[in-house]
Amino acid sequence: MADSISTPTGIPSAGIPSAGNTPIAVTIAGSDSSGGAGIQADLKTFSALGVYGASVITALTAQNTLGVTAIHDAPPDFIAQQMEAVFSDLDVRAVKIGMLSRPATIATVAEGLARLGARHVVLDPVMVAASGARLLEDAAIDTLKSRLLPLADLVTPNLPEAAALLDAPVAEGENETRAQGERLLALGAKAVLMKGGHGTGAESVDLLVTPAGVVRLPAPRHVTRNTHGTGCTLSSAIASGLAKGEDLATAVAAAKAYITGAIAAADRLHVGRGHGPVHHFYALWPSS
Repeated sequence: MADSISTPTGIPSAGIPSAGNTPIAVTIAGSDSSGGAGIQADLKTFSALGVYGASVITALTAQNTLGVTAIHDAPPDFIAQQMEAVFSDLDVRAVKIGMLSRPATIATVAEGLARLGARHVVLDPVMVAASGARLLEDAAIDTLKSRLLPLADLVTPNLPEAAALLDAPVAEGENETRAQGERLLALGAKAVLMKGGHGTGAESVDLLVTPAGVVRLPAPRHVTRNTHGTGCTLSSAIASGLAKGEDLATAVAAAKAYITGAIAAADRLHVGRGHGPVHHFYALWPSS
């Protein structure tokens, strides 16, 4: 592992694809009935960034901005059928993986990714909703590490998720964050984006940890209660960039800029009475 930490000098634009070259990404995740996270957030992000989005639904949730009241898991064989239908017809160039609540679901998705030759897999290890509801069974953590981490081109844990994957305390400071990212690399992930949204200070600093070194991605920290779906949105924004042919560092930097803007504009929306969503279409909707 190289010792240097670099900071990008500029944030590239997400861009819009030219006619006749339609980038396609698929989200494999749970549905959020309130529209702020999960499948719905992923599809909004794909659309906002000029990517055609397909979906494989792993679970239905009854939830709103106040919390999750019920989860109905899709049968593993039906998840497999959805994957087969999408990949057999569409030229899928990137995959975002979100909520996979049970070991059987994780195993099914892992088998499908390997069988179907999935490219550019971004794994968001969703464990807890913004409201605090648990979305991943404890028994599923080991399956996630053994079956999916080795298939992921990028894993995007926040600090509590990284700690849970490593059975370690939550990292404090960038040195500990970097060390945990390197430990996740050792478990088989090709690259790790350690997200700093749960940190403190004026900046939210993400660390892109790869075998070649570490890229530091700072952004102003915006104080808002409307953070529902931030992790889903960031990971699907990265998948969008990869689907359009961007390299990993460029896709991550552009996604960081996009989610920062979506959080900064979140209070322009008035959705629900709890943790509202980020503003996926802040660059497209009138500011008024």
